[in-house]
Amino acid sequence: MQSTTFRADAVLFDMDGTLTDSIAAVEAAWGAVAVDLGLDPETVIAATHGKRAIDNLAFYRPEIKAHEMDAAVEAFEQSILDFADSFQKCAERRASGSESSESGSSESTPALSPTSAFSRSGSLSTPSSPTDPKTGARRPSFATRLSDMLASALPEDSVLPVFDESINKKRAYADIEAAWETEADSVDRSIRILPGVKDMIGCIPDGRYAVATSGAKTYAYGAMTRVGITPPPVTITADDKRLKAGKPAPDPFLLAASCLGFDAKRCVVFEDSPSGIRAGVASGATVIAVCTSHERSKIEGCGAHFVVEDMRKVRCKTEGEGATTQLVFTVEH
Repeated sequence: MQSTTFRADAVLFDMDGTLTDSIAAVEAAWGAVAVDLGLDPETVIAATHGKRAIDNLAFYRPEIKAHEMDAAVEAFEQSILDFADSFQKCAERRASGSESSESGSSESTPALSPTSAFSRSGSLSTPSSPTDPKTGARRPSFATRLSDMLASALPEDSVLPVFDESINKKRAYADIEAAWETEADSVDRSIRILPGVKDMIGCIPDGRYAVATSGAKTYAYGAMTRVGITPPPVTITADDKRLKAGKPAPDPFLLAASCLGFDAKRCVVFEDSPSGIRAGVASGATVIAVCTSHERSKIEGCGAHFVVEDMRKVRCKTEGEGATTQLVFTVEH
């Protein structure tokens, strides 16, 4: 293993998959959208990662009118936080004895719409399942678990996505809904801070780092505060009206650098997704890609200057004071 040392003025962090691990909750939320539309969750989950919810919803839900989009994005991103919190809320209900023995947890689990359609034939696994921090193993994806739950809940002779007329549709949907809620609340999707993040942020002076995320404000601020990260004064979210385009366009990183008062070419970008890496490269920044949500083989060809397992492979110290402060990075790669 070799190490490389270089200097920069500021740091631009992506959030999800870079600072926080909320992949399981995000995966559940996009899986719900896919199932609701009768699409393959594997395809939808892979296609949406690292992109703004507004862009994804515009693609998958074109019926949403322009004046309704902000509310739709907020509702979707709140569902991510609901999935993240549902396990703990369910545990608290069990402890207090307030959970119904007949139903799952409809109060905390985002519900499916009555128009949902499912396909039992396609693979529902996702290629970039989040990592279990205790074992280091890839956690089974939401889509895989939901597929198993639905298969056991539905009648053996059901034909999907079109229900056979002989099947009681109301009962079949109730079984699907019960499986959905049981699965959603039986898996811990709590948002976690990723390895090395706390130490990295602690090494960087105030005013020298920003967050540029594809998440809107509800989700971004909710995710960071849940893991003890104080959103920095410069936090560029997907619903920032100054943005003309989201990742893989460089706009979020260019705006973040400008708000900090630095040239993006003198900044370091930390990213985890192919679209985010490409955005960082296009901004002119030095890009450090972390393998926290994607296999190394999936991001090595995206143009990052360095690819590391996580932020523990990167050290940062400061030189100088005030306006002359320089950030000195050493990357083990």
